[in-house]
Amino acid sequence: MQEGSFIWSHLEKQHRVVEKKMDWLWLIVLLLAAVILFSINLGGLPLQDGEEGTIARVAREIWQAPPGSMRWLYPTLGGEPYHHSPPLIHWLIAGAYAIGGVNEWTTRLPSAILTASSVPLLYCIGREIFRQRWAAIYSSWIYLTMLPVVRYGRLALFDGVVVSFLILMIWFLLRSRRDLRYCLGVGLSFGLICLTQGMMGIYLGAVVLVFLYWDTPRLLTCYYFWMAIFIGCLPVFFWYGFQLLHYGYPFSQIDVNTSLPKMATITKDASEPSWYYLLEICKWTWPWLIFLPQTIRITWENNNLSWAKLLIVWCGVYLLIISLISVKFPWYILPIYPSLALAFGFQLADMENAPAFSGYPRAWVTSLAILAVVASAGSIYFSWRTLAKAELQIIFATVALTMTLAAILAERGDRQFLKVLIWGSYLSLFLLMRSNYWIWELNTAYPVKPVAAMIAKTNPAVQEIYTSFPYHRPALDFYSDRTIIPVSTGDLEYFWQYHSQPYFLINKSTLKNLQIKSIKVVDQVEDWQLITKDSKHL
Repeated sequence: MQEGSFIWSHLEKQHRVVEKKMDWLWLIVLLLAAVILFSINLGGLPLQDGEEGTIARVAREIWQAPPGSMRWLYPTLGGEPYHHSPPLIHWLIAGAYAIGGVNEWTTRLPSAILTASSVPLLYCIGREIFRQRWAAIYSSWIYLTMLPVVRYGRLALFDGVVVSFLILMIWFLLRSRRDLRYCLGVGLSFGLICLTQGMMGIYLGAVVLVFLYWDTPRLLTCYYFWMAIFIGCLPVFFWYGFQLLHYGYPFSQIDVNTSLPKMATITKDASEPSWYYLLEICKWTWPWLIFLPQTIRITWENNNLSWAKLLIVWCGVYLLIISLISVKFPWYILPIYPSLALAFGFQLADMENAPAFSGYPRAWVTSLAILAVVASAGSIYFSWRTLAKAELQIIFATVALTMTLAAILAERGDRQFLKVLIWGSYLSLFLLMRSNYWIWELNTAYPVKPVAAMIAKTNPAVQEIYTSFPYHRPALDFYSDRTIIPVSTGDLEYFWQYHSQPYFLINKSTLKNLQIKSIKVVDQVEDWQLITKDSKHL
């Protein structure tokens, strides 16, 4: 009897060792696949206008600050105090600048690597909440092959970093239900989220609290849990405290009047409809969106289980919060995609391992066939275009082939269809990220780098330049190391008349309509000219 018990214990120990080795193997594979996808051609395109250009400029000013200036603690933008968010991502980028110089690759590298690390972390969550390893594997690969995750995760934005810390916090939270020592990891992860994007930490913290209230309410009354949260938030308290001590009352006013309207003002007068993020999910989550109806059904049917509670709260509560925020941006929805991937992964693994597997739903086959037709049409369309569009033709052809093979296999009930869909999606994204089209917003305005190079040649004492372009371009500020201010035609004429030596960045058509004299063209690039007053004719 004792001998049988010993043999069983030995076999169980060997099984645990094998399981652990398999988990580490999958973690390494997922991390390598994610790093490749997130780093390929990372510095091949200019910085995006908006937050990416702003973050890069703040990070460069931290890196260029003289020793003892405390710029790392009191960051600036164009020499003015920068209060939009705590500076964790700016510190990381400044550190990358110190190692590899100032360029697009080092600007995006910290965010890309941290977002890539969220892929194996999601596998860890899957192993924690699902019994089946394949549910965790499918979830991780689905998450990795979601276009918004890869595209926004590669940019120098807050959101990919926040998602990584969120996934880490959720994993620590799940582990803390069995071992309270993991509560410290929950607190530290929450602190890192707040130190990255300020108010976003409150929204994601609300998701955690609602889940605990539903699933593990005893943790909400645990002294150790709240002490860990307090310890994790200490760096955030210190940073905000130093800002208040340094700037005083103006800091509190600026933080409320600038950050909150962009991040946390809940109002009925939204600039976008409340269903904006639902449309974003519908636009960019293909091909995985075809699994959504069955996934919602199976998740709700299991709402008495811990994993279903987590995914319902994670997706539902966060989606509700950001839908009520007045100003909406497509990257704000990034924290939802891990929960969708986990739900899709479980549903697919559960279907494949069902004892009475009877094939895949007809709607899946039809949807894949439609996607194949659309992608084929895109490939044919770009084959008629110039040679420069050949990359897009290949990308669409790859998508079309993937969807066609997946549809055929799904029609036959072949369980290999999901592997084909995953690898084909990964290859398609790899080709897209390797091309010059993964930041398609760059094509909506004039190329920024040639114009910035022209501006950078001007007198270094000239820090403010007025432009006739209708909106502000932070990337132009970053590359030119100047502040380019968009103003109206009337303001241009006013500044020309009352400023002793104004500098204008202006296109030729606007220049013809301006009532100004004594013009000196400093330099020009294509349709844009940098002009100032000609002192010889004043």
